[in-house]
Amino acid sequence: MSCENCFKGSRLPGEPKGSLVDGAYFHAAAAPTVEGEPKRAIVLLTDIYGLPLTNSKIMADQLSEKVGVDVWVPDLFDGRPPVKQEQLAPLLPDRAGASRGIMSYVRLFFLFITHMFALYRTRPAIGEARARAFIEKLRTEKRYTRIGAVGYCYGGSIGVGLGRSPELVNSLVIAHPGSIKLDDVKLMRVPTSWACAEEDFSFKPHLRNGAEAIFKEREGKEDFVPYEFKDWKGCAHGFAIRPNQSVPEVKAGYEGALVQTVDWFKKSLF
Repeated sequence: MSCENCFKGSRLPGEPKGSLVDGAYFHAAAAPTVEGEPKRAIVLLTDIYGLPLTNSKIMADQLSEKVGVDVWVPDLFDGRPPVKQEQLAPLLPDRAGASRGIMSYVRLFFLFITHMFALYRTRPAIGEARARAFIEKLRTEKRYTRIGAVGYCYGGSIGVGLGRSPELVNSLVIAHPGSIKLDDVKLMRVPTSWACAEEDFSFKPHLRNGAEAIFKEREGKEDFVPYEFKDWKGCAHGFAIRPNQSVPEVKAGYEGALVQTVDWFKKSLF
């Protein structure tokens, strides 16, 4: 099931510049692919709010402009995200060290109970199947030969699953993932950059450190793939896609994670 902080949201400024294409958001690269060069794209895997949250579209625009490739944002929820941003935004911390009162926990419990079926219907295994089908379609119909994927929260969990399939995605960025297991990380075979929060109710220290140890243990072996882990001080789960930019450390973490993502794709997709 998706992690609780996946519901916390702060809207990014600006308006989307792309368009909807067959139910997915799309921002085209400023310049077409040069003849003879690999055709590249990035797929952005959303948090639990899906396409209705404008942030994912604005992030797609920024990545397309900064990396110089097409960016797609698929609908992982078939038009029905399990919750809305405004339902849980008042209940969850948006920075490291923020505290919540007992009533926030009570209200959170009842919200999970009332949305239990919707959360099960949209569990990460379902989202991963949709993401796989979408990327396979991009490769077949759009003729992309190199595809990167960046996943935030819920989408980060899906990204870890996609990491088993280097024939599907060539590069990954995982930002504060939702529910994952170290056994899932052991199966990853794709170069991956990890953007980690200082405090994360989902990607807890034993998972974060364990994931890095798995990648590090492969150094010098046949199954080694490039990787990096970066920790962003003062940030909580969700900072890379739903930052409270009135908090200086969170703003810096969001901007830094964006640079991290851009730099990683420039290295690994080109």
